[in-house]
Amino acid sequence: MQALWMVLASFWFALMAVGIKYASNSFGTFELVFYRGLVSIVFMGIVVRASGSTLRTPVPLMHVWRSTIGVVSLGSWFYAIAHLPLATAMTLNYMSGVWVAAFVVGGALLYGKEQPQGALLGTVLMGFVGVVMTLRPTIDQNQLFAGLIGLLSGLGAALAYMQVTALGKAGEPEERTVFYFSVGSAVVGAVGIAFTGFTPWSEVDWRDAVWVIPIGVLASLGQWCMTRAYRKGATLVVASMQYSGIVFGAVFSLALFGDQIPMIGWIGIAVIVASGVLATVLRTRLLPHTPAEEH
Repeated sequence: MQALWMVLASFWFALMAVGIKYASNSFGTFELVFYRGLVSIVFMGIVVRASGSTLRTPVPLMHVWRSTIGVVSLGSWFYAIAHLPLATAMTLNYMSGVWVAAFVVGGALLYGKEQPQGALLGTVLMGFVGVVMTLRPTIDQNQLFAGLIGLLSGLGAALAYMQVTALGKAGEPEERTVFYFSVGSAVVGAVGIAFTGFTPWSEVDWRDAVWVIPIGVLASLGQWCMTRAYRKGATLVVASMQYSGIVFGAVFSLALFGDQIPMIGWIGIAVIVASGVLATVLRTRLLPHTPAEEH
């Protein structure tokens, strides 16, 4: 039953991506990061107050580092969503599971404490084969730069995931971590707007503008459902179910935007999903206590 919370979280995140896709017609990437953060600050502030928690933290620098990495990943993902088929952008972001497996393998090789599992290394290589196949259509359509930015979003998500792990071990409650990440998003977005410019609301298409508030709410709902799933469900099952987000993204990509992805691209997406699930299974055996990733 708890795994269904992860499916619901993936649905909210995919719907948020739909909102980003529409809103990007009128707003720049930094503006979307700013609005997403601003709405989430209000939403998570209410959640923190309702839970009786406090915003005072003994590890402020850890939150700064986590927010920095997370905002880079978030901004990269938003850019990829705006310039790539939705299914492709979703898949590249969900490469984070494969990146974490790569870090585990790299750490084992670097420090030599234990031999990395051959199967885990195989899933990493399999994942990057899928990336090459997925990026092939972007090369043909002159979208390689956006594809590489999407790949960067997955790498950033993996690094943020590891920082969230550290914050969890430090005893930081999830709602506080999400709140400060929202603050970081709003701050970085505002700084970015100062350089790239602000879009006057008088020039914005209302069909794009209506997504500004839902983007932040959907992101917060997705995070809440994900947190509930990880806290009360079996980690392995829950972590595997997060890849349902790619399925939702593919459906939205075809139904709402009519994205045309060549067969090699779809095969690449399937390979990445398979490698991500396998990497999750193998990684969980090595790291049984695995908290949620954030968007």
